[in-house]
Amino acid sequence: VPVSGAVIVTTPQDIALLDARKALKMFEKVNVPVLGIIENMSTHVCSNCGHEEHVFGEGGGERMAAQYGVPMLGSLPLDIRIREQADGGTPTVAALPGSELAARYQNIARNAAARLSLQARNKSIQFPKIVIQNT
Repeated sequence: VPVSGAVIVTTPQDIALLDARKALKMFEKVNVPVLGIIENMSTHVCSNCGHEEHVFGEGGGERMAAQYGVPMLGSLPLDIRIREQADGGTPTVAALPGSELAARYQNIARNAAARLSLQARNKSIQFPKIVIQNT
C-alpha cells in the first residue's frame, strides 16, 4: 500500500512528545510527508459534571506543530464515552452524531483530508525505502 503521509498522535506530556518528535524525524528521514499532529487526551472530561481540565499538561501538541512547521489537526479529550463506544463497536461520530465530541473527530478528519489533498498526485505511487537496522 503506498504511503501518502503520516499523522503523528501524541499526548501533551513531555515524555510522549519526545517519542512523537522521534516519529516525526523518522518520517522526514524516509521522505514520508507529515500531514499533521493530533493531541490525544488533551483534556480530561469529568463524567459527572462535564468539567474539562488539562491533567496531562497543556499545549504540547501545538508547540510541537509550531516547532516543526506542521499543522495541528486537532485534539481529543480523555472522555469515558469514547472508550465505552469503542468497546461497544460504535464509533463516536455514529453514537453521538450531533455532539461536540463527534465534531472534533470530523474536524480532524477534514483537516487530514485537506492536507492529503495537497500532496502531489504522483506521490502515492512512490514507495519510500524504509530500512530497519539493529543498533
